[in-house]
This record gives sequence, structure tokens and C-alpha cells, in this order.
Amino acid sequence: MFENLVNQPAAKLISQDIKNNKFARTVLFYGNDATGKLSAALETARVFSCTGSKKGVWTCECPSCLRHKSLICSNLLLLGPRDCSLEISAAKDSFTRAYRDNASFLNATRYLFLRSVRKLTLRFSAILLSGDNNISKIGSVLEEINDNLELLDFPRELPPFDEAVKICEALEKLSFKLESDFLYDSVPINQIRNMEEWAHIKSEEGKKTIIIENADRMQTGVRNALLKILEEPPEDCIFILLTSNKNAIMQTILSRVRPYNFKKRNLEGEQNVIKRVFHNEYFNGEISDYLQTFLPVPSSKLKEESEKFYNQITHGQIPETAAFVKECGNFEPRIELKIFLSHILNQQKKLLKDQTGCEASVQTVKVIQNAWENVTLYNLSVTSALEILVRDISKINITYGRILCADM
Repeated sequence: MFENLVNQPAAKLISQDIKNNKFARTVLFYGNDATGKLSAALETARVFSCTGSKKGVWTCECPSCLRHKSLICSNLLLLGPRDCSLEISAAKDSFTRAYRDNASFLNATRYLFLRSVRKLTLRFSAILLSGDNNISKIGSVLEEINDNLELLDFPRELPPFDEAVKICEALEKLSFKLESDFLYDSVPINQIRNMEEWAHIKSEEGKKTIIIENADRMQTGVRNALLKILEEPPEDCIFILLTSNKNAIMQTILSRVRPYNFKKRNLEGEQNVIKRVFHNEYFNGEISDYLQTFLPVPSSKLKEESEKFYNQITHGQIPETAAFVKECGNFEPRIELKIFLSHILNQQKKLLKDQTGCEASVQTVKVIQNAWENVTLYNLSVTSALEILVRDISKINITYGRILCADM
């Protein structure tokens, strides 16, 4: 088991605990981004539902394992925000290259692409969306995605290469729309309530698994609602919380979970993952760097534009936000906005040299975070969110004696 989790020591410990019947019903997988936490959680769900004679091996072809490997299983719920778009683009690239070259690993990349899309669509389960105001709009996008996925799914024969490429491009575009327009940046409380109701319905096959990604981003009311079910989890349910920021998890939740630390791989380990998962033999950087090569607007361009944007504000100018949005491809997919804002965060770190600068930095970080939340939580347009950011940073600059444009 966990053969698909590459260069991650946590896999061995999880495997041992499962084999020795010591795996807790509520666990926390924590560690840096791109360390395999979600892959491990999905594999754990498969293992606990496996009905094969050699329980848990990746090659098992029992009906339950086949459904889990395709991520079309009925006893799995996946909640929480995630930037799925770059992984989908990278998986699409791997699959289309393998199909073009008739590579021996074609089926592996086919699974990779299908799973990358379903890692997103699983978060829009009808169970979770019950009562959501956007359910009809989400449903129409999901229907298009599922219709296209069916054309590439096993055991169907693949369509001709050119047609398959068009299907992949359509899936990529639809997935970007689903993520940008409808994926919440934190778990809504109604999804926790819907999940709790589902968790108490007895499973027909194996254990139910509930995975909550980026669990540290939950609001206080949502955390309290989750805490209630973690205190007395249903007998046939496993809860797996994922986070890159363990310290942000509420202490009362931490006290109820068994933690597993996912360590950052060294550069050789990262490159091995890229070779084995994405079948790219030539990229020499880290996984995050590789994924960013699939940004519609290059990261270097986003950095350049963010520097212009910030410098104009700090020198008393009013940036034309609509022009910046257009230059950055309307920040689609949404991760481009996160990268743009992260570069602004890096620029303001120059303030951290004295007490006044630190105070100004605290305020600047807060308004940058507000800009992100205005888009992701409150559905404000990116242009409007950046206009508010311009106003707020300008105000901080004036309040602290134009410290942001001082020669530092």
C-alpha cells in the first residue's frame, strides 16, 4: 500500500499503523505544500474500503479499489479549498504527451489526468451542496465536466488524438471556471452540517472517509461544528484533516487527532516525483516550480507587474487597476492572484527594520489578506478588490510618514 506516494517517510508509518490496527479514526496529515498529503489521504480511503484478498495493494482490482482509483467512490467526501488548476494543466500535459508518443505509461497519465479533475469536482458533491444558493449553476458546469470525463474514462477506448486534445482543453477550461467561480476559500458551515448528517448513515461497503483539506482556514463557527463530530465520530468513519499550517489548527481539535508529519523532500526527491508522476525527465526544479510553468501568465510576469503596482502606490500614484488585471490575464486561474499578492507581501518585508516599519508592515499584511478574501470569500471582482487595496496601502503610507517609499 502507498506505492504511489513517492519519497515520503510518513507513508511507512501510516502503513504500519493500518497493518497493526492502530490507525486512529481522526488523524491530521500536516507538512509543507506538495508533500503528498492529499495523495496519502485518498490512498488511506482506498485501503480501508478494499475488499481484495491482498488488502491495500495498489494493483488490487476489487470493485471498491477500482472506484477509489478513479475517484468515483460513494463512501468518500472531500471538503476544503485547494488550488487545483496547475495540477490539472500539468496532468493534461503529461497525458497528451504520452498519447502523442504512444508511451508505455499512457494509462498511468490517463489516470493522473482524470484524478486531477476529480480532485476538484469531488468538492462539489451533491451531499455537500445541499442548500447552497449556487447549486444549479454549479450543477450545469459539473454536468459538462462529467460528460467530457466520460469520453476519456476507463474502460472506454480513447478517441483519436486530436479529439482527445480538444476534450482535455475543454475540461481544463471548465475546471478553471468551477474553481474560480465556485470554490470557497474556507469550508462553509452548511457543508460541515451536511457532512455530519451523511457520516451518520451506515456505509454499505467498507469505512467512510471524510477528508478536509486546508483545515486551518476554517472560521471559528465551522471549527466548533467540526469539533462536535470529532468528539464522537461515527463508528465506521475516518476523518483526515490536512494542513500546511499545524499551528493554526484549534488546540481542542489538535487534541483529538493523531498527527502524521509530511516532511519536505530534498531536491532529488522532488525531481523524482516529477519524473515518476508527471513523466518529465528534464525539469530540474521543485514540484511547485514545475507546476508554475503551466501558469497562463508566467510567474516572472506576475512578479514584474506586482512590483510596478506596489511602487506606483508607494510613490503616491494611483495604479490603473483594470490595466493590471488585463495584463495579468484577468488572474485566471485564481492562483495567479495569490502569486501576485504574495510578491507584494515580499516587497513590504523591507519595512521590518524598526518598530515603526513593523507596525506599518502588520497593517500592510492585513490589507493584502483582505484583498484576497474580498475576492475568494465575498465574490468581489478582482478589479474592485485591487482598487480597495490601493486605497488601503496609500492610507498606511500616509499614516506612517510615507515609510513605504523610503529608501530602504
